[in-house]
Amino acid sequence: MTLYTIEPERKTLHGHFSRELPPVLTIDSGDTVCFRTLDAGWGIEPFVKLHPPRRKFEPRMKGLDGGHALCGPIAIRDAQPGKTLEVQINEIRPGAWGWTTAGGWPSKVNQRLGVEKEAILLSWTLDAEHKIGTNQHGHTIALRPFMGVMGMPPNEPGVHSTMPPRPCGGNIDCKELVAGSTLYLPIPVPEALFSVGDGHAAQGDGEVCSTGIECPMERVELTFHLRDDLHLTTPRANAPSGWITLGFHQDLHEATMIALEAMLSLLGESHGMSRLEALALASLVVDLQITQIVNGVCGVHVVLPHGAIK
Repeated sequence: MTLYTIEPERKTLHGHFSRELPPVLTIDSGDTVCFRTLDAGWGIEPFVKLHPPRRKFEPRMKGLDGGHALCGPIAIRDAQPGKTLEVQINEIRPGAWGWTTAGGWPSKVNQRLGVEKEAILLSWTLDAEHKIGTNQHGHTIALRPFMGVMGMPPNEPGVHSTMPPRPCGGNIDCKELVAGSTLYLPIPVPEALFSVGDGHAAQGDGEVCSTGIECPMERVELTFHLRDDLHLTTPRANAPSGWITLGFHQDLHEATMIALEAMLSLLGESHGMSRLEALALASLVVDLQITQIVNGVCGVHVVLPHGAIK
């Protein structure tokens, strides 16, 4: 097993998903990669004013770097469609600063709330050691860092946005995927071509203003394993909070059904239950949570707390 390090530089950064992107590193199952990442917006300095614009990473390629600043892609030898990529999240350490913006553009949420014409910026100082964030107004919140984007490109030609989550991962934005979690993703393309970015120092379920505390990450340590014995159609995770299944769809109700069906399958596998028995017990012990409603494709995650069924 080998430990690799990836720094954010021109050859390792990209702002889209594509199965045609050449890998920046090829590893074996069982290897670990330690990433340092930019914030989602390619910033290279703290975001303290809406105007003038802050400095961002350059050069960026028009049409290819308009999305989240992602590191990768990482190729895993012997990864093939039909297998599952297991991603152990060993450590996530945020940088010293972060930001949150709300309002100022015509999203459905902003228009409904009447805030599409005026924006606000919260500029955060982050204390990674004590897991506390403080903004310019003196508000403090507890930090719970996670990566918003972890995933692989769809098995389709061309350039694909980093904005929506997909069955193969991407902009999942699930706050439960903290250090100590393991994410399981169905592999869509040969060699997997995994990328990571969009660090959040904190975020609530829903991500209702479209941002969390967006921040660079000093250290994101991930270990990758190929699983031949696990066949998934949507992401699954084992987090400190419990087992999690995720569903994505433009319609929030359909996203809920996808996540719920995946949980019933998980209960059947782990406890030998029939579908009907799993549904009855799920109604007693699992929680439906709205992951996010702002990425074009809504996300729902279903949580089965550890030890809830014995």
